Amino acid sequence: MRKKANKKPFSIYKLFIYVVLIALAVSIIVPVAWVFMASIKQNSEFYGNPWNLPAGFYFQNFIDAWTKARMGEYMLNSVIVTGLALVLLLVIALPAAYALSRFKFRGRKILNVAFMAGLFINVNYIIVPIFLMFVDGNALLRKIGLPPFLLNNIFVLAVVYAATALPFTIYLLSGYFATLPKDFEEAAYMDGAGYTRTMVRIIFPMAKPSIITVILFNFLSFWNEYIIAMTLLADPKGGKTLPVGLMNLMKAQNAAAEYGQLYAGLVMVMLPTLILYICVQKKLTQGMTLGGLKG
Repeated sequence: MRKKANKKPFSIYKLFIYVVLIALAVSIIVPVAWVFMASIKQNSEFYGNPWNLPAGFYFQNFIDAWTKARMGEYMLNSVIVTGLALVLLLVIALPAAYALSRFKFRGRKILNVAFMAGLFINVNYIIVPIFLMFVDGNALLRKIGLPPFLLNNIFVLAVVYAATALPFTIYLLSGYFATLPKDFEEAAYMDGAGYTRTMVRIIFPMAKPSIITVILFNFLSFWNEYIIAMTLLADPKGGKTLPVGLMNLMKAQNAAAEYGQLYAGLVMVMLPTLILYICVQKKLTQGMTLGGLKG
């Protein structure tokens, strides 16, 4: 009797957890599915019941969003910015995290504290000083006879993205590197490998789950970022990233009542992140559960 009485609270708790998880899944899946269905509807279908299934697959919405609304150009800009920012971030953060987690040197604690402090700085709060700094930089370039390039430049935007993501990336990677055993490094040193070769050939492959986690988190951050891109790409005729272009599309299409084209643009933004997450889901979970901060 006692055993049965002890099992009931556990079963009720388990049922409660399942109900909550199912409710959360439905609250996420239903809106996403609705956007996908809305993206293939014609405009006339939006004036009836919004929950009706589409009458057919109206692919013209994607063609119009890609060409007329310049979503193809914006997507290319986002791919360039995100890819370049990730490359810059990994080239800087991987060696820095490796050095901070595996070696002892003067100033190591100060650097760790500085990167930890960077975690508490919201970049959106300092975007105005960054913008003013770039304005002054462009003015200085004009004075010395050079063309200004700090604003309305997707490559400069990628550098800003990489710089602002350094604290979180180094924090996560150094915590994971600190958990790896040093036996492999010592064996590599015995075989005559240097620090760089050991880092690239031994440590980085062992830290692949954590590296994939960093890539995914920063990809989502860079791909969906809006405020920094809107501020630094201020020229209306200049290049825009996908979130900024999507906001412009929303304003234009709401006025023109081109709702299918609007939701087609939303699908273009969501689809790459969904595909990437599905591809690296197992590695992401592994990287989040194995790492821990030491030292």
